[in-house]
Amino acid sequence: MAKDFIGYQALTDSALRGVVRDALRRIEKSGLIGAHHFYLTFKTHGDGVDIPDFLKEQYPDEMTIIIQHQYWALKVKEDYFEVTLTFKKLPAPLHIPFAALTAFFDPGVQFGLQFRAEGDAAKPATGPVMVPNAPSEPVEPETPEPVVMKPAPAAIAAEKAEKPAPGEVVSLDSFRKK
Repeated sequence: MAKDFIGYQALTDSALRGVVRDALRRIEKSGLIGAHHFYLTFKTHGDGVDIPDFLKEQYPDEMTIIIQHQYWALKVKEDYFEVTLTFKKLPAPLHIPFAALTAFFDPGVQFGLQFRAEGDAAKPATGPVMVPNAPSEPVEPETPEPVVMKPAPAAIAAEKAEKPAPGEVVSLDSFRKK
């Protein structure tokens, strides 16, 4: 295969992170509408990530936050967003660069994206991922690029049956069919 001197993977990744940024900007202005809510997974020690130390200790690699019922002070900038969530009944301001995101999922409309974190360019995507318009069984990606995910029916049922408490952090793996 020929060498990609244009860097299509980086261009695609940047464009898809822009989708997340624009979705957050919409809820920053209008709030969440309908069934929309967001699961955002990010590298807790990524460049520019600023979260309380107790969260870094509890989630040394990756963390998923949910923006749904109880969130405050959402501010979306070009390269990062800030939001305050409650953990253990304490408000915690979070500063998360879009480059630190590894996944985005809106279960209200069954839309998701998976990213490589910065510094993972040489690493292939790990684990099964869901692709659009595919059977509900996960498939292994052929290339390590962000893909749109479609949850399995079991994941939809699990999401409806086991709604996490506001501010509770969950792993997206818990929604994948095993």
